Amino acid sequence: MDTIWKIRELSAEEQAIASRLSSELNISPLAGRILSGRGLRTAAEARAYIRPSLDSLHDPFLMRDMTAAVDRLERAIDSHERIMVYGDYDVDGTTAVALMYSFLRTQTDNLIYYIPDRYREGYGISHEGIDTAKAEGCTLIVALDCGIKANEQVDYAQSKGIDFIICDHHTPGDTIPKAVAVLNMKRADCQYPYKELSGCGVGFKLVQAYAQRKGIDKQQTYRLLSLLAMSIACDVVPVTGENRVLAFYGLRALNAHPSVGVLALMQVAGIEGKTITISDLVFKIGPRINATGRMKSGAEAVRLLITEDEEEARQYAQDINAYNQDRREYDTRTKEEALAQLEADPDNDKKYTTVVYSPHWHKGVVGIAASRLTETYYRPTIVLTAGENGIISGSARSVSDFDIYAAIDSCRDLLTNFGGHRFAAGLSMHESDLPEFKARFESYVASHIRPEQQQPTLEVEAEVHLAELDWQLYKILQCLEPFGPDNERPLFMCRGLINNRNTHAVSDRRHLHLDLTDRVMAMEGIAFGEGEKASHLQNGGKVDVCFYLEDNTFRGRTTLQMNAQDVKLNL
Repeated sequence: MDTIWKIRELSAEEQAIASRLSSELNISPLAGRILSGRGLRTAAEARAYIRPSLDSLHDPFLMRDMTAAVDRLERAIDSHERIMVYGDYDVDGTTAVALMYSFLRTQTDNLIYYIPDRYREGYGISHEGIDTAKAEGCTLIVALDCGIKANEQVDYAQSKGIDFIICDHHTPGDTIPKAVAVLNMKRADCQYPYKELSGCGVGFKLVQAYAQRKGIDKQQTYRLLSLLAMSIACDVVPVTGENRVLAFYGLRALNAHPSVGVLALMQVAGIEGKTITISDLVFKIGPRINATGRMKSGAEAVRLLITEDEEEARQYAQDINAYNQDRREYDTRTKEEALAQLEADPDNDKKYTTVVYSPHWHKGVVGIAASRLTETYYRPTIVLTAGENGIISGSARSVSDFDIYAAIDSCRDLLTNFGGHRFAAGLSMHESDLPEFKARFESYVASHIRPEQQQPTLEVEAEVHLAELDWQLYKILQCLEPFGPDNERPLFMCRGLINNRNTHAVSDRRHLHLDLTDRVMAMEGIAFGEGEKASHLQNGGKVDVCFYLEDNTFRGRTTLQMNAQDVKLNL
């Protein structure tokens, strides 16, 4: 499927701001354009953006119910009550539990953690988890990355003499659970300024508020930010505002002083000793933590993240790495079977959605399979597998800016449970309702999706000449990190580039080593999966290239190079 290149258009006002920033900061017009495109209006704003400060974090007490949450947590600790830290089994949930547990164990010994079994209990607060809390003598549960729709479960806990503090970031339902405190900035009655925190981020705000109340040194809480950076990266929340500040300092903490558990994960992932980036968290660390919840138990991920014993950490990390290998095998098999289903459907090419189901697919990999199918067909996708008592469940993944949560919500009368956000969601239903769900989901998407959302799109920062890409610009780009949703790494494009001297296919002709020129300047680079275009360039043909600018060190020499994301023949 051909990819659309969409060049960012600046308004007249943004162009004027770009020119002013270029002049006042003594930077290139291109750099000024990039800063203006980030919504920065003044030199002071640009300097503050380039140098994120923890002092810019919002007062946690601005969040609805925060005072009540801190009051209850303080009373529980002062009265030596037993506390359960409860969280989801994915990266966001397990890092949130690890963060909260790591902080609270500095305040109390009366503490346990709990991650529900993905297959036996499912997502969110379970009766089994509450019963465990009761059996363990807990009178308070701090729930993280879940609970916003757990009305009945909270009532059940209260009947057992157990209070709840809920820290969640998912979209609330029609009614808020009757917990002691429900921390969620997406509540209609919550005035907290930043709405895109991860589940771990909401948990951190509770820690921050408690520390503020008790006069605990801020540095004690900031040491936990490495866990928060992992959640921000892996839960695909916007890397803007407060999230960007938290991710920036979380990465700094992770690189400077990783915990023994995280260091062990780096070792098995093969990235020990390098500077860890958001990309490393997303593609190296995150999948291994997620695999634990998918293939075994998310509690094992928490165990690794909170351990202070190096030998334990090494063993736990090796176990988790093995789960990830198993996950990959299930992932490949599920994708192949799902593709076979779709190819057997004569109407598949006419549809706006992908909904596939098999009773024997592993529940732990349906989310990954949904992502893989989205990459193949580029349309809103749901992958489902069998549960118990005629209930099927699965994961949904979206495309571009299409709100898949709203599409699923339109079918809520057919669902036994659902939750998530505009990019990803989970859902369950009776198997007998699947045909009607598929029809209604298809109808909703067909009537709401826009043409530009039905084709992969690359958002291009600017069309440039190679001479504009210098080290000053690259240093400014580095200052925009960490990159992620809504703060994407700037993509550039050049038209009509030709072979300079040494463009050739590599790695069994699968990839393309670039050595291109616009007749003024030359630059090298790499284009993965574009090896077949070597002959076109070697024979004097032109290409248009969409690429990231990055540095490359080879034989002690560091140069700027293109990391091509798409190469199109210029005919």
